[in-house]
Amino acid sequence: MTFDYDLFVIGTGPGGLAAAKKAASYGVRVAMAEQETIGGTCVNRGCVPKKLIVYAADFAKENQMAHSYGWSKCQRYFDWTLLMKSVHRHIEHINYSYCQQLRKAEIEIIKERATFIDAHTLDLNGHRVTADKILIAVGGKPNKPDIPGIEYAITSREMFHLPYLPKRLTIIGGGYIGAEFSSMMQALGCEVTLIEADEMILSGFDDDIRSGVQDGLRKRGIRIITNSRAEEITHLDDGWLLKTTGDCAETMAADTILVATGWSPNTQNLGLEKAKVEVGQHGEIKVDEYYCTTQSNIFAVGDCINRMQLTPVAKAEGIAFANTVFGNNRQRVNYDYVPSAVFSRPEGAGVGMTEAEARAKFGESVKCYSTKLQPLFYQLLEAEEPAMIKLVVDDNSQQVLGAHMLGENAAEIVQTLGVAIRQGITKQVLNETIGIHPTIAEDFLSLD
Repeated sequence: MTFDYDLFVIGTGPGGLAAAKKAASYGVRVAMAEQETIGGTCVNRGCVPKKLIVYAADFAKENQMAHSYGWSKCQRYFDWTLLMKSVHRHIEHINYSYCQQLRKAEIEIIKERATFIDAHTLDLNGHRVTADKILIAVGGKPNKPDIPGIEYAITSREMFHLPYLPKRLTIIGGGYIGAEFSSMMQALGCEVTLIEADEMILSGFDDDIRSGVQDGLRKRGIRIITNSRAEEITHLDDGWLLKTTGDCAETMAADTILVATGWSPNTQNLGLEKAKVEVGQHGEIKVDEYYCTTQSNIFAVGDCINRMQLTPVAKAEGIAFANTVFGNNRQRVNYDYVPSAVFSRPEGAGVGMTEAEARAKFGESVKCYSTKLQPLFYQLLEAEEPAMIKLVVDDNSQQVLGAHMLGENAAEIVQTLGVAIRQGITKQVLNETIGIHPTIAEDFLSLD
């Protein structure tokens, strides 16, 4: 049978783009369908715009610190509208760059929603196309709890389109999205309340990172309510009322309510059943170790499967798929030692096992080395801003199982350690390594 394309990719997020470009490098005919803007969640309404707002918020903190470094005080005014115009201008530049890259690679872009007719045929708003192989890379979407009035709340998607900076922001959910938005919006002048169902925010991070970020956010004036859940949202003339249950049962007023309670696969209404592609109970597409679905010519990568919901992971999966299917090089992604970070203030990051994970696997042989320190940058300031570094080690073999850090540039430092930890570095080798002084990173080399 002759097909219109060798590969058709549904979705132009990081996983789909990486797969399409790698497949095209092998000389196959590739097309992609995208119903929204090229780049997916990360570029358009996630990692990139969020990090830019983090930078904007840092100016507020740095302005307060400047006097200790000899700079005279001056009045500044923050313009939310001006910031968002700059952010969206940068996103448009990225979108244009992606389009240029795809054209150069001779990858066709079809700006339509794609749905399955059968295993080899897709419907694109009434236009049918066929493909030998099909890759599903449709990403995920924000979850919303099923409570009365939840339609009044927004998700991270809408945060980047707020017409003004809210005075009172309430955030439901203390994952990395909730922690990051609470941090940056408070620095920009919002009164922020964060509601978390657990005892601590940032589930999945090492407990020392979780407690360190939580304490740091509280010191900055963010109200964090733990062991509590949102129960109901009602409309007021000038905002909303949110009722909570749990350890903190009260009714609070807010101008904006942000829901940050996780993500789910964006797999509804794709016609997957027509292609005999099976999904799990949460809508995740079932794939094997090479990202093949229950239909032998259909594959899936990224947030729509049940692996790790991280942009670099989706890229790695997309490349592994293309190498396996078109490059005659069967490749799997190793999910061990994938670093993660929360770009709040304070910043937290980790790679490898948390202390709890290590103790569950290795028991009493686990030894942790950690210290709190005051970075040089803050030595001239009256307010303290402690940093924390931590190594999780198997004391029998001296192999480093995990590294975790709280403080400025934690993400940059930890991900470089990830290379060494992935290669099985020992505590002794770290101790014998000479660092650069004065830096925080050097302290990882001398923990005892």
